[in-house]
Amino acid sequence: MRGEILGVERRRRWRDEDKLGIVMSVGVDGATVTQVAQRHDVSRQQIYTWRRELKKKGLWSPDDGA
Repeated sequence: MRGEILGVERRRRWRDEDKLGIVMSVGVDGATVTQVAQRHDVSRQQIYTWRRELKKKGLWSPDDGA
C-alpha cells in the first residue's frame, strides 16, 4: 500500500499553559487520558510526555489532579 502526500504537515506548538490545561482535564467528570487525547487531537503518549515535562519544570504535580 502506498500513501499519498497531500501537503506539508506542520508541527503544532503548544504553550505550557495549554499543555497544563489539557493534562489537568484528565479526570475531570471522569474523563480518561484517551478521551482527553481524542478531544484535543493528540496521542495518549503525548499527554504522558507533557505530564513528565511539566513535572520537571515544576508546573504540575500529581497531587494537583490527573
